[in-house]
Amino acid sequence: MTRPADPSPVSPPRYGCAPGGWPLLGHLPRLVFRPLAFLDSLPGHGDVVRVRMGTRLVHVVSHPELVRRVFTDRRSFDRSGVLYEKVRALLGNGLATCPNAEHRDQRRVLQPAFHPSLMDRYAAVMTAETQALTARWRPGAVVDVTEEAFRLTTAVAVRTLFSAGITPRAAEELREALEVLLRGLYTRVVAPAVDRVPSPARRRYRRALARWRTGVAAIVAAYRAAGVDHGDALSLLLAFRDERGRALSDAELGDQVATLVLAGAETTSSVVAWALRLLADHPGAAARLHAELDAVLAGGPVTRADLPRLPYTADVVREALRLYPPAWAITRTTTRGTELAGMPLPPGSIVICCLYLLHRRRELFPEPDLFDPGRWAAGEVPRDAWLPFGVGAGKCVGDAFGTAEATLAIAAIASRWHLTPVAPRPPRPVPRLVLSPGPQPMRLAERTPGAARSSNCKEQKP
Repeated sequence: MTRPADPSPVSPPRYGCAPGGWPLLGHLPRLVFRPLAFLDSLPGHGDVVRVRMGTRLVHVVSHPELVRRVFTDRRSFDRSGVLYEKVRALLGNGLATCPNAEHRDQRRVLQPAFHPSLMDRYAAVMTAETQALTARWRPGAVVDVTEEAFRLTTAVAVRTLFSAGITPRAAEELREALEVLLRGLYTRVVAPAVDRVPSPARRRYRRALARWRTGVAAIVAAYRAAGVDHGDALSLLLAFRDERGRALSDAELGDQVATLVLAGAETTSSVVAWALRLLADHPGAAARLHAELDAVLAGGPVTRADLPRLPYTADVVREALRLYPPAWAITRTTTRGTELAGMPLPPGSIVICCLYLLHRRRELFPEPDLFDPGRWAAGEVPRDAWLPFGVGAGKCVGDAFGTAEATLAIAAIASRWHLTPVAPRPPRPVPRLVLSPGPQPMRLAERTPGAARSSNCKEQKP
């Protein structure tokens, strides 16, 4: 991986307040309907900006020093409060949502599922599922790239988690339920009262939640009853014993499965979908990518062994993660009195670390809104300013898995296909638990290896 540059000087953090809040609602309408446009306006008011979400005050942080402090000061900032209660209603109390006091033990549970010795097996699943997906594509057809990416990464997550005992129909039901849940969760996080209002959307959400829990419970029960080690992630979880020899309960297994499916499906699919769109909008970068893929793969399928020889492909993934980090807004709650940018915060204060803003700071990234994978090889990425997987003890346990999957998917798709957006207008990001590009219909055209055109990779803003 390219070594990041030393950090550029960053001015001391400033505290400010977001203007334009509505009576009673505060800034909720802007967070629900135009979240990125609203976030883009905040740096003009400070590095820690107070925002009103209904009756609640939250503090949006985008200064690199303060983001790292919130992530690493686990005595002052924890995953608790009403926002995490809503997330736990979907994911349970797994590694991604548990309080700090439980995080170390839970990480020990999941760490074996991401051991480097398993990555060759996982990579084979990733490439096989990508080939199965694109085998259904036809030249001239139009596909929704966002939906296809989600279908791909969900299939990979299911096969690496449950390599035995799950039917294609059961896998599709899990995918459909997860799609509904992820659409509805962001609204419930920013406006918890929506869950108390009877509506068709609330009924769909609750039905999907019930289907999700029932489906996961059935898979866990089948594995437990079979008593066979299938060599997959769920078998590892079933075999886990703590220091006292205690196995995980069905509820604990369900929580960890939910965490793994979300991390393996929604976050990675977002990266793949954004990268494919950015490449379609920036033909210079696409030509450079195609040249690398043609030289390394020579028309053959991509494997994990090829990854070290695909540095530009990896930089495309890194640049997509910089511009559109899946975990774009990460919440913490203060557990004791502290301060940020000189502003005292009492216990119970809500802090949102906005990686979307951090990754676009002008003093850290030259031309920050530009999609330029070449900045990585040029050493233009400051150390500690790129944090798509978090930092410290809470860093994502599946970062290597997700990065490999996204890189393999981009390589497999771009080596064989040109994708042209049906609508030239930029995609409108959809507020979900991760930063999704929303529907992206794109027309398919087969490409011949060696047809890459040389061009400067620096292009217009995304």
